[in-house]
Amino acid sequence: MVSVAEVLIIRGYMPITALDSTDIDRDEIVDDLVDQGVISPSQAASARAEAAGLSFVELAEYPVDSAAISLVTSQICRRHSVLPIHATSSTITLAMADPGNVLAIDDVRAVTRLHVVPVVAEATDLEQAINRYHRADGELTSLTSEITDETSTEIATNDYSEIRDDDAPIVRFVHLLISQAIQDRASDIHIEPTEYDFRVRYRIDGVLHEMQRAPKNIQNAVISRLKIMADIDIAERRKPQDGRLSVQHSGTKIDLRVATLPTVFGEKIVMRILDNSTTTLSLEALDLLERNAAVFKESYTKPYGMILVTGPTGSGKSTTLYTTLHAVSTPEINVITVEDPVEYRIPGINQVQVNPKAGLTFASALRSILRSDPDVVLLGEIRDHETAQIAIEASLTGHLVLSTLHTNDAPSAVTRLIEMDIEPFLVGSALDCIVAQRLARRLCEKCKEQYVPEVSQLVGMRIGFDPELHAVPTLHRPAGCQHCSGTGYRGRIALHEVMQISEAIERLAVARASSAEIGRVAVEEGMITLRQDGWLKVAMGKTSIEEVLRVVA
Repeated sequence: MVSVAEVLIIRGYMPITALDSTDIDRDEIVDDLVDQGVISPSQAASARAEAAGLSFVELAEYPVDSAAISLVTSQICRRHSVLPIHATSSTITLAMADPGNVLAIDDVRAVTRLHVVPVVAEATDLEQAINRYHRADGELTSLTSEITDETSTEIATNDYSEIRDDDAPIVRFVHLLISQAIQDRASDIHIEPTEYDFRVRYRIDGVLHEMQRAPKNIQNAVISRLKIMADIDIAERRKPQDGRLSVQHSGTKIDLRVATLPTVFGEKIVMRILDNSTTTLSLEALDLLERNAAVFKESYTKPYGMILVTGPTGSGKSTTLYTTLHAVSTPEINVITVEDPVEYRIPGINQVQVNPKAGLTFASALRSILRSDPDVVLLGEIRDHETAQIAIEASLTGHLVLSTLHTNDAPSAVTRLIEMDIEPFLVGSALDCIVAQRLARRLCEKCKEQYVPEVSQLVGMRIGFDPELHAVPTLHRPAGCQHCSGTGYRGRIALHEVMQISEAIERLAVARASSAEIGRVAVEEGMITLRQDGWLKVAMGKTSIEEVLRVVA
């Protein structure tokens, strides 16, 4: 039988001289090639299958049989890293990362009493498939039943502050809710009391999906457990509170920001899952078009001035700011942030948490920061006149100031600052660049399909499409597959409107011109509006017309 390395030689992925040394394990050679990026993990797994005389499957594309899944428990699948994908009356096809794992084959044969036919799958692909098909939903349902027995009901309706046993059903229930949300790539978890029960919803790719409903009598236990984890006062149920908690998921520490809100049926809890990978994103990952990227880079590479990122809550403003901060931060400069709350902890950067109870507001913190010799200041949000005034003055005295503002588009940010009683000439002088953005769902690369849109649909985009002048383009739309859970979308893409403050726009600011007039001049100078940016990304096959119309007014 040939080895995996020999298969790779036959396929031309590695030279025959790689086997000249007898001191090197041939499997180690393959692992090194994967680490070096010479071959992909899929190519290595495919070679491993050929060397073992087995078939190779890509689980993202394979039509997995749900009946086969139910024959083997999730515990066995996770313990041995295997997944049954097809079954007949006498055989069961088993996807494995390691086809030589005879213990796994024996265990599956013992529980199913069927002949096992092993096939090889790439390890990461297999892990994702196991997580996809053996979700925590079933376990959550069984835990709900367990919690609602007599003993657990007594716990749920009484003081829960002393229940800290990791094996307690309520602890496992909360842990599963969080781990399932992280696995499903959710950005937020909503736990919402209703009159007769409470429901759990996950926000995935910007859209809320109901995931679980549980009996009313375990509501207090779940809320109390979360408040204990977030170090929130469990006795206070009449006013909103904020906290933070951390969990371990697949060996990675995940932070969650927790907010409670009293409602008529009990306290609602919303947990924002903070993805720390966004702090190390490259600016290329923000999907800025070439013109927008050039204008934005010209602004953040200046030693002073103000850059504003605007948009509604959940539009990716923090991600853009942190990515920009990552691009400008070097050991030679002093970077200080003022945030409420500090969402992501970044090594090498001085981060200040606002604490109004102690008198540490955005304005007071910013005053102190300016006496701490900063080069770059990130201000979480400009909320009032005092904060805006100090931020403007900081940008005019040799500091690069990054901040956010809640406006619908880039031109409105200029008029918003003037409405905050900032002198118009200061606004025009201090501002250097304004970025408005929205997040749209990204089309799933596995299943998106081509189509020719109706002319009326293109006219409805309001992008200046004229059927007499322009040919109808071929676009893409969502289809739905296992990879994207049938939605047709996977991940999100940002739509941008980048406005550089030119002399003409500065004069309009001083003249207190309307945002519509500022916007008209900015477009004449080359600004791409949010809707136009969305259309260009539709034409590139990255999102759909419906998504752009959903997020852009």
